[in-house]
Parts: sequence; C-alpha cells; structure tokens
Amino acid sequence: MRRWVEYMVASTVIRTLGALPRPLGERLARGFTSVLQQLTPRLVSVADRNLRLASPTMPERERWRVISGVYANIARVLNEAAHFPRLTAANVGELVSFEGYENYEAALARGKGVIFLTAHLGVWELGAFAHALRGHKLNVMYRALDNPRLDALVRRYREMSGNRMVEKNESARSILSALGRNETVGILADQNTLSEEGVFVDFFGVPACMTAGVARFALHTGAAVVPAFCVWEPASRRYVIFYDPAITFSNSGNSAADVQAATQQMAAVIERYIRLYPDQWLWIHRRWKTRPEGEPGLYP
Repeated sequence: MRRWVEYMVASTVIRTLGALPRPLGERLARGFTSVLQQLTPRLVSVADRNLRLASPTMPERERWRVISGVYANIARVLNEAAHFPRLTAANVGELVSFEGYENYEAALARGKGVIFLTAHLGVWELGAFAHALRGHKLNVMYRALDNPRLDALVRRYREMSGNRMVEKNESARSILSALGRNETVGILADQNTLSEEGVFVDFFGVPACMTAGVARFALHTGAAVVPAFCVWEPASRRYVIFYDPAITFSNSGNSAADVQAATQQMAAVIERYIRLYPDQWLWIHRRWKTRPEGEPGLYP
C-alpha cells in the first residue's frame, strides 16, 4: 500500500507540473520543496553539517541561503523532468546552451568511448536528456529505486530522449561493452561510497570515499573522461551544459596508485564546480559518511 501511495503521489505531481507552463510549474514545484524543507529537518541538519565541514568559515546566514538554494534546485530538477515529454531536438536549444561541446566531439573522435564525469549538481537529469537530443545517446549508470512502480515511472521519463539506463548491479559488463562500441557513458560520481568500492580522496579538505569505478573503466579501456555539468545560470536565465576538455591523467597505468591519483583528479574537478554553484549541489546527502579506518563518524 505504501508503495502504491508513493507512486500515485509522484505520478500526480509529475503530471500536474508537466501540464503547466514551465514558469508556473517551477513556482508550484518550489512550493512543494519549501514544504519539504520544513518536513525534513534531518536532511537540513545534514546539509548544515556538510557546509560546516566544507566551509568552516562560512557565515551562518550564507549557510542557510545555500541550504534554501538546494531545495529550490530540487524544484528545478522536478519541474524540468516533468516537462521532458515537451522537449525535442528542435526546441531544446531554446532552453539549454551547450558550452564546450567541441570538447565532447574531440573526445568521441578518439574512438575509445567517452565517460561523462558528472554530479548531483544543477539539473543533472536535464543535462543527460538534452545531450541525447543533440544526437548522441547516453548509457546512464543508476541505482534502481526501492519502489518498482516509482522506478518504472522515473525510468520511462529518463529514457524518452533515447538514453539507456544501466542498473548499478549490472553496470560493469554493460559499460565496458558500450565503451567498446565508442559510445558515451554517464556516471554520477559525487556521492558517498562504501570503502570496499572506492578510494579516499581529498574533498573540500576532508577525506571522502569516492567510487573508483570511473578511474578503473578509463584506465582499463583508454576511454576519455569528460567532465560535464548542467547548471542554472540566473543572469541569463538559461540552463548551460559545460563540457570540459577530457582529463589528462597524471598516471596512465592500472595500479592502485594510478586509480587513486585519477580519482583524486576527478574529485578536484567536481569540487571546483560545486564551489562555483554551491547552492545547486545536493548538500543534504551524507557525503562524508564512510570514514577511513579508525576515524570516528562525522554525523550524529
């Protein structure tokens, strides 16, 4: 019953937002997330703790501005996803700018596949969707939702542009096959990882466990790793996808040290973008939950 209720609520919200003009839908979505902010004090507390860890000198007023911005950004993610059925190759350029797209084309021309290094920053769902509408479909690694009905709904919207969702538990073989066909794989690499699945890197000056999978895939296959982030630019009131040049890794072997070094380089890129758009990152996630052996936890 709980799963059915969750699905009905989500389905109703998505259909309602999608039926409205985009600006009106965003205002309504912002109303939803404002209420959500009041109903999720634990998540707000996590965001506050994360900001204290990452920016110890940040004034309290600024921390709360950033936290409110996180929920406003969730509203943008929700609203834009609801409007996916209206987006086409012909009209996506009215909503999204593609900056540095030539960096992606150059990486693809290498012929060994491309890995998009991205994060829960800005409107990441729109970034993957809009990129596919430019003519290059993505293989997107994701973790299936616990509610099968809700997962099917979300997956249907994500795949409307032609993208292919690859479930995390089945990802290794699928990703290697896709890279072998010179396709593009999108991986969100900013969340906490179990110690047996990742390596510790410096992230905002605090050790954080980050997935080692991206580095292993890239070093094993020779695939280009292109940082790509879709953010909201208030000045121009447009979404912009930034494509950085492919990362040149300092070490090119497959040893544990090479994987560590490459993962640290990628963590630094993600941190740089978060610093540019701090109120558009998902600070409500317990990013520093996994600790090096012997270290105490950082969250209550």
